[in-house]
Amino acid sequence: MIPAHIADEPPLTYADSFDVPVLFRSGPANKPKRQWRTAKHEAWSASDGFPATDGWYAPTTTWREIIKAATEVGRDVTPHLQNQPQYAHGELVARVSPLYAYLGAHAVTPRHPVPGAKGRRLTLNPVYEHGTERTAKNAAAYRLGMTMTEWACRSLLGLGQTHHLELGDPIPDLSETFKDPKRTLPDLWGRHEAEEMYWLIEAKGGSVGVDTLRKGWAQLEAGSKVLGSYKHRIVLVGASVRPGDDLFLTIDHDLHSGEPPLPPAGSGADDAAVGPGNLEDHLGDSDDALIGAARAQMLAYLALRSAPASQLRTVPVPADRASRHRRSGLTTPLENDDLTLAMRADARGSAPHIESHTLRAQIRSFGLDDFLSCRIPGTEVHLGMSRKLFAACARLHEEDMAIARSTPGLRAEDQPALDQGLSDEAQETQRLTQRRIFREQQEEARPRLRPLLRDAYERGAASDWSDLLRRPQEPELDLEGDEGLLEAATPETYLPSAATTCPPHAPSPARAASVCECQAKEM
Repeated sequence: MIPAHIADEPPLTYADSFDVPVLFRSGPANKPKRQWRTAKHEAWSASDGFPATDGWYAPTTTWREIIKAATEVGRDVTPHLQNQPQYAHGELVARVSPLYAYLGAHAVTPRHPVPGAKGRRLTLNPVYEHGTERTAKNAAAYRLGMTMTEWACRSLLGLGQTHHLELGDPIPDLSETFKDPKRTLPDLWGRHEAEEMYWLIEAKGGSVGVDTLRKGWAQLEAGSKVLGSYKHRIVLVGASVRPGDDLFLTIDHDLHSGEPPLPPAGSGADDAAVGPGNLEDHLGDSDDALIGAARAQMLAYLALRSAPASQLRTVPVPADRASRHRRSGLTTPLENDDLTLAMRADARGSAPHIESHTLRAQIRSFGLDDFLSCRIPGTEVHLGMSRKLFAACARLHEEDMAIARSTPGLRAEDQPALDQGLSDEAQETQRLTQRRIFREQQEEARPRLRPLLRDAYERGAASDWSDLLRRPQEPELDLEGDEGLLEAATPETYLPSAATTCPPHAPSPARAASVCECQAKEM
């Protein structure tokens, strides 16, 4: 039972910024004894790579940035949702609900304050501490580890899109070795354009001790041996948190010299390389970035495409993509963005004087575009995207459907009968094999996809939402906005969340301090 002295009160509404202590070091070591509070932290500067020196840092981020990481990391389940896109909503709920269920935030006064820090950090809430069974804690630890690893690698360190290693690796000639079931390999891989190397990444979450980290390091070293002569970095992220204390990260890393990374499959001499940072920053000049961004947003596309018309709306954002290019993290908060606020005010002032059927076209004269958005049922998370990216995702979905229909092993007639009584392990092996076949076919189709997605992306700019959604009516254009939402956007996506569902404050600092002191004595 949650102790009676913990007040039963609604979460406070506040801007969702908070600090995340991060320790960079060259390999697994004992959990630092409360150094996330007592050590002198350096201020974080957006370097799009590893800091020059190891040690403690205190970057600031937003809940929206964390939720974006949660929705995009992990297995690509969209091959299984080709004919049932509405189930994309369920997968999105599964990815974000543990974070909402078990995380809170509390005020913190570190011994050595960092200029610009918000003085709030994430922690575990009383539900986790007093009412959650071990199995649920293990599941939550997995989701926390994957989410914070994605956030650290992409929002903090400038890695490009991550990929689940079980579906394939960066080197086609090494695929069979990476698929060896006898090898225990890391979770993710990615390509860091600024560092010009591959990254192998392992995620750990929960009360992460040195034994857990050493197991993760062994997984990374096994993957490093397979990757061999190619230049790469191994990265082990431990998202560690205990009841009553701060969430902090340890990032253990090692650099391996070697050959430069290979270009994407099917690339020719004239294909533009993807630049550093967020893929969406380069959609105008790289077809491979466009393919990667469309794949990364396929789950959101399926959710938007299948949402009931009553749940869809479009929201105005500046049409100038450069206003949302990556500066710090992947998203740009909009509540204090003067350009967005001024443009929306102009549009609202003119709306009463414009015919409703021409309003959507008229707002473009104010320099606005309207992004499609819907709330994910069961959460207070909203996802959205531009019509250009939506059109590219729609074309990619069509091509993926064609792959599924024409590839032996993926077609419905090739699936084993349900009454064969396959074990859970056999079913998982079968699904993994299907996902790998699907990914291999997708990569083989890359040269053909480049012009198709580019054409869809460009045509999408002038398309009506009713045409893109294949519905008779346009979704509602929302010029008034919702004061209860904290909005964020990237060049092509939109991600608001309800301010009242940001991590609520945990118990009083005095109680948290007493818990920490007890835990410090135990370590």
